[in-house]
Amino acid sequence: MRLQLLRIKKRRRGERVKIVDFHCDVLCKLLLDERLTFQNGKAGALDVTYERLKASETILQTFAIYIPQSMNGRLEPILESLDRFHQYVLSCDEMVWVKSAKDLEACVRDDKIGALLSLEGVDGLQGQTPLLRTMHQLGIRAAGLTWNHPNWAADGAMEPRGGGLTEKGRLFVKECNKLGILVDVSHLSEQAFWDVADLTAKPVIASHSNARAICDHPRNLNDEQIRRIIGMQGMIGITYVPWFVSKEEVVTVQDLLLHIEHICALGGEDHIMLGSDFDGIDRYIKDLTHPAEVANLREALLKHYTASQTEQFLSGNALRFLSMQLPNE
Repeated sequence: MRLQLLRIKKRRRGERVKIVDFHCDVLCKLLLDERLTFQNGKAGALDVTYERLKASETILQTFAIYIPQSMNGRLEPILESLDRFHQYVLSCDEMVWVKSAKDLEACVRDDKIGALLSLEGVDGLQGQTPLLRTMHQLGIRAAGLTWNHPNWAADGAMEPRGGGLTEKGRLFVKECNKLGILVDVSHLSEQAFWDVADLTAKPVIASHSNARAICDHPRNLNDEQIRRIIGMQGMIGITYVPWFVSKEEVVTVQDLLLHIEHICALGGEDHIMLGSDFDGIDRYIKDLTHPAEVANLREALLKHYTASQTEQFLSGNALRFLSMQLPNE
């Protein structure tokens, strides 16, 4: 399966590089405002739309289920978000629901836009393992234990006490490993990160985090964390959140490249992917405000890296990783 997938995705001369983006929050906006539409919507209402994904030549977009704090802790908003995913996203003709390596292979082969589901914070599962199994049955293929704050599973990156995993959190990680759900460490406290790293039997992802050595923010990864993710063959999603990229008032694509360069210097060239956080931010990197503008990132990368390296950062690494980590069927 894996070799076949990689053979299918080889780029023909002159063909633009495809994009994989491992994090956006469009489902949250669709949950909060039923007037919004994912296809043929009002310009500016959403960052990520069907038309923009198509224009950017996106081959896979991960749709995070993030529940705002005012609605958090309940299962119903998660189920409503899943409904929005089916009602708005999968209703588009060229969107393919990716739940397995076989789905991913078909998506690449047929040049469709894949849609993967992740869960950003598990508060609504209320510590119940059967609900995690239900989420897997409903198509969730990646999960972050918490957002920035503490919950029943772990402390988040912005919690001052900096605690680690709870006992239920440890059981959650083990069950994710068993089910084939990727564990996402992006929002964890440092202690919780190391608890996960020491416990997990599978590679982890940081779906949307940058390098703390370049921009000192609690949501970014320090060098030791980056090396650990690389060592376990995990993936790091370079994110476009301006305040994770630079402390400057105006943040540019060149600032973003500094994070890629730093992770490469730590040995992470094969472990870099993209995790935009579009629709989860209200301020943007200059000329990188929606998927169609990822072309500007592509052009900047080609000035500093080979075409092969650029392709790996934009999609190749993520496709290779998912072909190995998603369930076969």
